[in-house]
Amino acid sequence: MKSLCLSMAAFVFFALAQVSTFGQLSPPNASGVAMGHLHYRVKDVEANKRFWIALGGRPLRIDGTEVLKFPGVLVFLSAGESAGGTEGSVVNHVAFRVPLLSGVEAAGLRVEPVAGFPGVASVMTPEGERIELFEDAAQNLTFTQDPGFHDTGAERHNRPVGVPVAFHHIHMYAAEPEIAKVKAWYVRMFGGIPGKRSQYDAVDLPGMNLNISVPRGNAGSVPTRGRMLDRIGLEITGLEALCTKLSAQGVKFDAPYSRTAAGFASATLTDPWGTTIELTEGLRSF
Repeated sequence: MKSLCLSMAAFVFFALAQVSTFGQLSPPNASGVAMGHLHYRVKDVEANKRFWIALGGRPLRIDGTEVLKFPGVLVFLSAGESAGGTEGSVVNHVAFRVPLLSGVEAAGLRVEPVAGFPGVASVMTPEGERIELFEDAAQNLTFTQDPGFHDTGAERHNRPVGVPVAFHHIHMYAAEPEIAKVKAWYVRMFGGIPGKRSQYDAVDLPGMNLNISVPRGNAGSVPTRGRMLDRIGLEITGLEALCTKLSAQGVKFDAPYSRTAAGFASATLTDPWGTTIELTEGLRSF
């Protein structure tokens, strides 16, 4: 039994070590858009860094900021106070996929199954931020594209994940009358593929499935700005041209297109429901 446990631990360590091999952002869609990054404001950067490394992230620094690199997403950690976690925010939580939840437990994280959803669980960051996990056996991973859409990249949700850990979805909360509007906006602005992930209305972008549903119970949907997950990020190929296109469609930028000292370009906007989105070009090279 001891030998088996040691072998399992060695396997998990080896698998997690391979993240750097697969830890790239997804190729962009026809609009030049892919999932890019998550920006957390935390009190203890080092403690949170250890959590994300245990989940399978590879540490690096970008423009002086601690970053954890996963297949499909970069997680940025900045020191600071926040107005609260994602609970209560328009972005209620984010989720990752793993082959088996037992592998996450073996890495030293406490895995809490989600009642009524086999193969779905949560892990908590050191500051109480819930991160959802799906293993390959989960029944509610399937993404069904709306009639008239046949994107082969979006079919990845219907296959095993194929790597030790990968980004999966962002779950937004919106009032019932707004759900169809959220869905249509992300399709129109970023070339997303509309459909359903399980029972949720959804929009698929390379590296990320955006799920949209009504807040549960008394859960709120305040803007993300100032919360622990302050903003989400999309990596763009042809960012300046996309910013021009979005402006022509009435998007008002919080921060216009510019180039940073670190060598990448960025622009920031807030969607009509309060999700702050940083658009970048150049982070794919890190």
